[in-house]
Amino acid sequence: MAGMGKRMRPHTLTIPKPLIPIAGKPIVHRLVEDIAGVVSETISEVGFVINRSFGSEVEESLKEVAASIGAEGKIYYQDDPLGTAHALYCAQEMLDGNVIVAYADTLFKADFVLDKEQDGIIWVHQVEDPSAFGVVNVDESNVITDFVEKPETFISDLAIIGIYYFKDGEALRNELKYLIENDIRNSGEYQITNALDNMKDKGVQFVPGKVDEWLDCGNKDATVHTNQRYLEYIKEELVHREISGMENSVIIHPVYVGNDVKIKNSVVGPYVSIGDNTRIRNSRIQNSILQTNTTVDNANLENSMLGNHVTLKLSSSDFSIGDYNSVVENMHD
Repeated sequence: MAGMGKRMRPHTLTIPKPLIPIAGKPIVHRLVEDIAGVVSETISEVGFVINRSFGSEVEESLKEVAASIGAEGKIYYQDDPLGTAHALYCAQEMLDGNVIVAYADTLFKADFVLDKEQDGIIWVHQVEDPSAFGVVNVDESNVITDFVEKPETFISDLAIIGIYYFKDGEALRNELKYLIENDIRNSGEYQITNALDNMKDKGVQFVPGKVDEWLDCGNKDATVHTNQRYLEYIKEELVHREISGMENSVIIHPVYVGNDVKIKNSVVGPYVSIGDNTRIRNSRIQNSILQTNTTVDNANLENSMLGNHVTLKLSSSDFSIGDYNSVVENMHD
């Protein structure tokens, strides 16, 4: 998660993309919980590969994410954007024994338990247009035979979602080391798919792990959609949550409401997440994410993301506003 999240600007100007909230929790927190949900035993360590510029406050919040599932959080730095294999090698000390690798801007829903006796598992999802993704091909025994990046002709519709299991983490570490020491790159970067190919050629058998739903958080629209899906997953939990601070207002679930939120003369929902200490008045909000300490007045919002410490007093819809911005309509003009 060392990237700067340029497709998510302005929201990533102040926080890294994996800390943007989905249904009240940061993306990376949801991801760690999802992975823990398919692992049948306790996870002992969670390593986060980040950019050093994220700072100590972010690092502490990530360690808290690991602690939430009973694991020790460890921080590693990738200072140069040299690809996925290089990022993993930055955390080489953790590549030992059973290892799961995940990209921190992808979420999923799955109904299975990880089979740790497999040599390796590449989690995939069936897609309509495989040309935009890395895909896998499998044989009649359901063993992966090929990894193909953005195929121009149809190879398979099983797209790699960016979550991998390795029974032997040391074997992965050795292949990453080989790529870097021999400067083996694709488009200027060290790629994990090259390591996977080398492991496969040495007899490691990878099988696909299929997920029920694959949720992207790569840009504003995708993140708002992912928020919608997660709110649907936890709808029953939300319906029974007590919401204080309501005055002459209506909540249409599923809606997540944080602590010390005030809502007056408004209709909120469905599919809205509201961060702590946010104020909403005389507004209609649906299918949107509002982060913390934000004020919305006389607005009509849909398919929108508002960051932290935003002031919005405007009649409009479909916004993407970063942290510490104010947008106020002059009603006298």
